[in-house]
Amino acid sequence: MDKKDNGNAGTMDLSLLNMGNPEDEQRIRNAFADRNWSEIKSSDSWVVFRVMSEFVDGFDKLAKIGPCVSIFGSARTKSDHQYYKIAEEIAAQLVRKGYGVITGGGPGIMEAGNKGAHSEGGKSVGLNIKLPFEQHDNPYIDRDKSIDFDFFFVRKVMFVKYSQGFIVLPGGFGTLDELFEALTLIQTRKIARFPLVLVGKSYWTGLVDWLYQTMEVKEQNISPGDIKLMSIVDTADEAVDVIEKFYSKYLLKPNF
Repeated sequence: MDKKDNGNAGTMDLSLLNMGNPEDEQRIRNAFADRNWSEIKSSDSWVVFRVMSEFVDGFDKLAKIGPCVSIFGSARTKSDHQYYKIAEEIAAQLVRKGYGVITGGGPGIMEAGNKGAHSEGGKSVGLNIKLPFEQHDNPYIDRDKSIDFDFFFVRKVMFVKYSQGFIVLPGGFGTLDELFEALTLIQTRKIARFPLVLVGKSYWTGLVDWLYQTMEVKEQNISPGDIKLMSIVDTADEAVDVIEKFYSKYLLKPNF
């Protein structure tokens, strides 16, 4: 079997495991290094303090943020793409309805969300993640509501804790990570249910069909009805309408 097979998702490109990245190679060596207890305690203690500082910073800046909706999607989406324009319109409508907007703080769909909120004078929050590529702050975030994170898991806590809904436009692995994090927490009742809206039927229908036909019906790995935790729409009006109808009979509050 060839170690590289373009277009075949069932065959992993093993060359990706040995790309000669010095930083990756050093991390691998460190993982196998024999460290004494003092070195372990010192290293891990600093990680604990860094994690704590990110939680404290996030809680401090977002504690009084008010009702917000998170908008997710690809950092690679260009400003002339239809999904960029839809995200911008969704954010603008949300602000007009009294919500703030939270995004991952970067370019693409995230920029569109912050831009739409900023254009209407609404709260525009950016939870930026430090990455060696793609990610950088966009200019439409309120300066007092821009937070940088090193740890994805801390950042995801902030998304879930301070969002009254997730609107998910087409994106990659990071977007899926955020979507399934929310689905898992709602499914396991670790948090109260809030609306999850997928925008772009042509993009998401294949995934949702697989979740239903394979995961729910064939393998029974999720409960009947779990798929209904998500809504799929095509337009900005439809996306905002899902949020509005869901909360027409609820009092808005942080999730935990």
